[in-house]
Amino acid sequence: MPFSNVYIPGAGFMGSAIAFLIASKTDATVTLLDVYPDALERAKKAVDKYGKSSVEKGFLPQEKLDELKSRIHYTDNNKDAVHADLVIEAIAEDVKVKQELFRHLDHTCKPETVFASNTSSLSITTLAAATKRPDKFVGLHFFSPAHVMKLLEIIPGFDTSKDTLDRVTAFGQQLGKTIITSKDMPGFITTRLGLVLVNEAAFCLMEGLSSAEEIDTGMTLGYNHPMGPLALADFIGLDICLHIMETLYAGYGDPKYRACPLIRQLVAAGHLGKKTGRGFYQYNKN
Repeated sequence: MPFSNVYIPGAGFMGSAIAFLIASKTDATVTLLDVYPDALERAKKAVDKYGKSSVEKGFLPQEKLDELKSRIHYTDNNKDAVHADLVIEAIAEDVKVKQELFRHLDHTCKPETVFASNTSSLSITTLAAATKRPDKFVGLHFFSPAHVMKLLEIIPGFDTSKDTLDRVTAFGQQLGKTIITSKDMPGFITTRLGLVLVNEAAFCLMEGLSSAEEIDTGMTLGYNHPMGPLALADFIGLDICLHIMETLYAGYGDPKYRACPLIRQLVAAGHLGKKTGRGFYQYNKN
C-alpha cells in the first residue's frame, strides 16, 4: 500500500527538502514538525525556494507547484502524527533525542505506521528498540539536497520485516531514487567511506602535506569528485563530521577511525565550516 500521509519531525535543511521531494513526486500529504517557530518559517521559505527554482528550470509547471505546496503542512504539535502512514525523522544526530522522539511517536501513531530515520551513521536497531514496532522501523538515508541528489541508502535494522523493506523500497523508487541497501553497521556504506576520506584529508593538511586547496584539487581533478573532501567537510559541518568519526570509532573500535586532532581543534574553536564562516576555508557569511 502507498504512503498517503507522511510526517517529518525536523524542519531543517534536510527535512524541508525531503518534504518538497515527496510532495513533488507523489500525491501524499506531508507534515513538517518543529518545536521552533523560526525553523518552520525557514522551512516554508526553503520550500518556496525549491519550488521557484524547479519552475524556472522547467522541472515543474506553476500549477503543479501550487498544488503540491497545498499538501505540505507545518506544525509544532506532535499529536498531528496521529494520521501518519510513514514517519521520516530528520532531527539532530543525537541517539537519545531520537529515541525519545520515537518513544513518543510510538504511542501517538497508528500501529501500522512505518518509522524511518534519516540518520547518516547511528544504529537503526538501537533506535528501533525504543519502540514496540522494530519490524516497522528502517533507515532512509537521503543525501543533501534531498530533492536533487539521486541516491537513497536504505538500512534495515535487525528486526525490520521484509514487508517494511519492500514498501519503503517501492516508495524510494516512486521518488525517483537509485537505491542501495546496507547492513546496519556504523556509518553504513556512504558515510563510512566518505568520512574516512574527509578525516584522512584533514590529517594530510595537519601534517603539512599540502594546502587545503591543493588537497581538494587532487581529488576533484584526479578522481573526478565534484567537491574536495575538505570543502565537503565545511559544507557538512565540522561538528557533524567529528560526531560521525566518534560514532565510527566507538562502533568498530578500530584506530583507523580516530578523529583528526585538527578537526577537534577547529570544532573547539567554533570554526564549524560554512555555517560559521570559517572551517578549513574562510567564507563570506553574507
